[in-house]
Amino acid sequence: MEGKEKKTTRRKFLGTTLKIGAGIAAYPTLRNLLRRSKSPFQAFAGTEEEPEKKELRLWASGTQTIEEKWIKLENELGIKILFSDNGNAVGPVISKMVFGDAADIYDVNGLQGGAEKELADQGAILPWDMSLIPNWDEDVWPMVRNIPYHMVDGTRYGIPFTINADSMIYNADKVPLCDTYAYVFDRTLKGKTSMEDYWANAVIFTAMYMKENNIEGLGGMKDPGNLTEDELETVMEFLIKNKKEGQFRTFWSGWEQGVSLITSGEVWCMTGWEPIVYAAQEKGINAKYAVPKEGYEGWSNDLLLHKGVKKKGLYETAHEFVNWIYSGFFGNQIMKMRGYCSPTDKVIKYAEAHPDEYDPEWIKGKQKHVHDKFKKKKGETYWQNVRPDHFKLYEDWWEKLRRA
Repeated sequence: MEGKEKKTTRRKFLGTTLKIGAGIAAYPTLRNLLRRSKSPFQAFAGTEEEPEKKELRLWASGTQTIEEKWIKLENELGIKILFSDNGNAVGPVISKMVFGDAADIYDVNGLQGGAEKELADQGAILPWDMSLIPNWDEDVWPMVRNIPYHMVDGTRYGIPFTINADSMIYNADKVPLCDTYAYVFDRTLKGKTSMEDYWANAVIFTAMYMKENNIEGLGGMKDPGNLTEDELETVMEFLIKNKKEGQFRTFWSGWEQGVSLITSGEVWCMTGWEPIVYAAQEKGINAKYAVPKEGYEGWSNDLLLHKGVKKKGLYETAHEFVNWIYSGFFGNQIMKMRGYCSPTDKVIKYAEAHPDEYDPEWIKGKQKHVHDKFKKKKGETYWQNVRPDHFKLYEDWWEKLRRA
């Protein structure tokens, strides 16, 4: 009847309340406000503040991702990683950053060290604000604090994602002792040695050998990773001469060929990556990694901050991400998955605090192994530089070697 008051049943009231509550729960801002209020709808807000989800586009070498384990970062800080492989080809990456739109599409880069200056000069990357990365503290290894190419005009543009130090792989049944790069050029091993078909690796190894043994008057060389024009000419003529005389079985390219050369017996000694040793050992080869008197070639895969983060409101988010990288979990996971090292003592501290996730003794041994390469070495550690001052001349010389 018109004008008659309608009854609201308990069931209808509860139904309406649930609908309102569900609607509130769909909006994070309202949820967080309700958590701090005495509203009857507080129950719909949940018991903890959920971080606002932000997507960060990480463009890095495919070996730098921890795949499904990024979910830990998302759960802890609300940062969802959208990972893309940059192919780790420095030249194409720089071109896409400077002449393309990669510096705006992606937010953080993971690239072999040395590209910082060129990208900074072109305005493609921004400097890091270290005050926003508190985990860059006394736990960070001293030897990575002052890698020359990380700084541009006194400002930090590169932060190590992962590091290691390389030397030589050798078959100990054929070459019982291999403690100097001289073995790569030893005439008694003619046709049984090899170097990588990449100037950024082969040239620095040769330069280190020539500097530390004062060959061709190069004892006064300042930096084997960044040669002057005259030094580069001397080093490359030395390499070309050795190639023409048949010293090298080949110049290897890629993981599979590197492993195959050692396991097949074609090569007994070659410069290269330490994981090749473990792969050869699994195939029954008495492979070992050399501790050369001339030292190691250190390398870092670096985190770079793309210019587009400010426009997208992700500047602080990118710094949160890097701070999380240095909190310890990432270092444990990347060591477990790839054998790569995150240069901070927080890696071991995390393993010790979470023995159910990672074996502290195994992690400690692996971290110590890399650390000792730098601290207990026989010679110096010289850092690989993928963009030395005369890199175009490096490329020209390498083409001459290939044609020789």
